[in-house]
Amino acid sequence: MKSFSSTMPRNLLVLGSGLLLLASLAWCADDKDQSDIEKRLDASARVLNEIMAVPDKAIPDKVMHDAKCIAVIPSMVKIAVGFGGSHGKGVATCRTESGAWSAPAPITITGGSWGLQLGGQAVDLVMVIMNDDGMQHLLSSKFKLGADASAAAGPVGRDAAADTDWKMKSEVLTYSRARGVFAGIDLNGAAITQDKDETRLLYDGKFVPFADILAGKVRPREASQPFLQAVRKYASAAKEHGELRKPSPSTLAANK
Repeated sequence: MKSFSSTMPRNLLVLGSGLLLLASLAWCADDKDQSDIEKRLDASARVLNEIMAVPDKAIPDKVMHDAKCIAVIPSMVKIAVGFGGSHGKGVATCRTESGAWSAPAPITITGGSWGLQLGGQAVDLVMVIMNDDGMQHLLSSKFKLGADASAAAGPVGRDAAADTDWKMKSEVLTYSRARGVFAGIDLNGAAITQDKDETRLLYDGKFVPFADILAGKVRPREASQPFLQAVRKYASAAKEHGELRKPSPSTLAANK
């Protein structure tokens, strides 16, 4: 009895230390996950800023002006699952009814054979949803490019417009950047889904439906601001582009 009573405090101390260690590891993991989300948001903003900084190789103003939603997947990588494929995580935002851009919604993209075109390297992806049908597919939180939503490699060049109007009929225009080269890419076969785990991490442990986030029903977190500022900057710049300005009533009257 004496031996048992003397060892019990020691056992409790060991048990307590073990529980404390497990709690610390869990906290570190959560902290790391939160940091990863913030880094992804920052990386998405950086991708947009770097792409749009080169006018003759950027996303056209007309595309940015007409965009219903914009999604960025920084550093997508090729993975080996069965026959191979590609996987990446990113964020998406949509124009709300008020014209403002929604809080970002975490997404994942998984593709098949088209990933082989990328040579096994990490690439940045940008998807621009061009019309209401494409927006509804995105709001569904799960859709497949080329099957559920029509997609095409997007035109490149800030002033590209008239000669690429046929591509504007696509619901989603897709782009990639690898080794400094930015161009349209065929992403048909890629599946886009809501990243539920990162949604919880970004929005204080709560799961928020994709449609609620992208419809503007959720307040953006501070970590989202660099990404949203980049989207607003280039969407607004496109609106103010001279070729995209709507003629004034007096100009229309003069032309009658």
